[in-house]
Amino acid sequence: MGDVKYKMSKTRLEELTDELYYLETVREKEISELIKEARSFGDLSENSEYDEAKTEQGKLYSKIAEIRNLIENAEIIEAVADNGVVALGSFVTVIDEDGMEEVYQIVGSQETNPTLNRVSDDSPFGKGLLGHAIGDSVEIHAPAGTLTFKIKDIQN
Repeated sequence: MGDVKYKMSKTRLEELTDELYYLETVREKEISELIKEARSFGDLSENSEYDEAKTEQGKLYSKIAEIRNLIENAEIIEAVADNGVVALGSFVTVIDEDGMEEVYQIVGSQETNPTLNRVSDDSPFGKGLLGHAIGDSVEIHAPAGTLTFKIKDIQN
């Protein structure tokens, strides 16, 4: 499992690094204070504040470990040169079977955000578009069936 790489942009890596710093400094200190304060309330066996603070601390350490893992295994992907095909970082304009036009950005799995039309290069849709050029019709095999999209434009 140690060979897992998380593809992400330099910007995403910087965001994660900032978040890690915040969690390890500000947030960890806040939680330590909560625990210290809760301890001062006496009997720990019936102390809900203490339990909650310890739970928060556990969540914090899990989050820190998760972010650290992402950072340590980050694979920075650069936007590719414009060679006319869909690649990581591309903005792709597609037309679906109903004639609806949508623009999607192909991103690494760490940056996927359906509400912003950012689709992972590992998803069936993202994988299906990779390597195709303007004018290509692409069949995407989705759980709901096979969908066909025509690539109208690519911005790299």
